[in-house]
Amino acid sequence: MTLSIIIPCKNEEDLIYKNLYSINNKIKKSIKKYQIIIVNDFSEDNTLKIVRKFAKNFKNIIVKNNKIKGLGGAINLGIKTSTNRFICIMMADLSDSPGDLIKYYNIISTNKLDAVFGSRFIKGSNLVDYPFQKLVYNRIFNYFVKIFFISDYNDFTNAFKIYKKQTLRQIGPFISENFNIFLEIPLKIIIRKKKYKIIPISWKNRKKGISKFKVKELSSKYFFTFINCFIEKILIK
Repeated sequence: MTLSIIIPCKNEEDLIYKNLYSINNKIKKSIKKYQIIIVNDFSEDNTLKIVRKFAKNFKNIIVKNNKIKGLGGAINLGIKTSTNRFICIMMADLSDSPGDLIKYYNIISTNKLDAVFGSRFIKGSNLVDYPFQKLVYNRIFNYFVKIFFISDYNDFTNAFKIYKKQTLRQIGPFISENFNIFLEIPLKIIIRKKKYKIIPISWKNRKKGISKFKVKELSSKYFFTFINCFIEKILIK
């Protein structure tokens, strides 16, 4: 296999089956060798039961239980579990497009790149029903990061990206415990001067379930990751 798709999930019983079916059905004709690694992050509903039932019908779907509570632990476990050349991280809420995943794979597998970064905020991207308050916080923070790290990228905090596994091993270990791991990984790609390409992607807000992203609760974690990576940038320089 050449591609591992890591999907962390917590209490996503309303959407996870539809998401897995959509991804598996839409990419199987375009990407012949892939696996889906579902990391259950201490779900308290029927998420684990649903994914295990779904996985029984597919040899390329692996279900893991997170050992260290939090998205950071789930992503690190997914990376460790993967044995494939490329790793894509997708969310379990149907916000990310399988069509964009195919684009990611086609680009990174045919070019000498360490990563492909999707942006929801450049020409050609498509954003559907993004909560206004969250959008304001997102744009301010991402602009702040872009300026301090002198980068041409503007969507650091979005989870949906694709990487070479070898590159992730080189820039790790990742210490972020929660959603802030999605800031840590691309910043380390940029700090270490790895090769990446930016493309427009689409995103749509969840229709069911409750978002796990809480701005007030996570702001300090993002600030910690920002400072940690900025210090690393200075030391490397």
